[in-house]
Amino acid sequence: MRESMYSALFGAMSNEVRLDTIANNLANVNTTGFKKEAYAFHDTFQRFATDYLTDDRQNLHAESIWPRPYVQARPRLSDQYSDQSQGPMQVTSNPLDLAIAGKGFFKVRTPDGDLMTRNGSFRRANDGTLVTEQGFEVIAGGGTIVIPDTASKIQVDMYGRVTVDGTDVGALDIVDVSDPKGLEKAGKNLFRIKKGSRATEVPIEEPNVQQGALEKSNVEVVSEMVNMMEAQRAFEISQKIMTTTDGMESLVINKVGQVS
Repeated sequence: MRESMYSALFGAMSNEVRLDTIANNLANVNTTGFKKEAYAFHDTFQRFATDYLTDDRQNLHAESIWPRPYVQARPRLSDQYSDQSQGPMQVTSNPLDLAIAGKGFFKVRTPDGDLMTRNGSFRRANDGTLVTEQGFEVIAGGGTIVIPDTASKIQVDMYGRVTVDGTDVGALDIVDVSDPKGLEKAGKNLFRIKKGSRATEVPIEEPNVQQGALEKSNVEVVSEMVNMMEAQRAFEISQKIMTTTDGMESLVINKVGQVS
């Protein structure tokens, strides 16, 4: 098979992943605390046996070797990760809406264990427990925070300490990760550390929690649309190369078969 077919195939596969990623980013442009997916490329190399010929004594291989020793590079997607850059703040004036300015994550308790989120759209459950939109308990001091029915004034300072009518009811667990690229999405706008990753949770001594505000998605619509058009065009070009290569090979096979 011609090398152009392989190169076009790898190009089409890479751009297919790009398109899926961009589409997911655009679909979550209005999701609170959403972090867009980013990707990186690297060259993969196909080596021939002659590429490993390291003996420099020319008398041992005076004749030109075949195939010629060279390395073929094909760009492929090498990494996909969540861009943890800050999203814009939206003031809501709801005392249970919290946003983190800068680094950090809220910790929540789920059936799959303790996970992290940037979505601070919290609410009070029927039993008074502070929970997320999905009903997951917000962790504070390793436990939970309970807000009484009679609460009239709820305050949260920049360190995440919650007071209800002047009474301290706990401090939210706010953590960071030693390596942001060690995070993976767990669904429902939650994050966890990848298995096998060396990243670890680290405490934040001075978090910056803002009450009455939410962090919006960090997806930039214009940039994502430009990236989508670029990826779509590149995908179409790869398809055209594969079609052309297939036609050339069919023509060669037919011509060779007609030789008497």
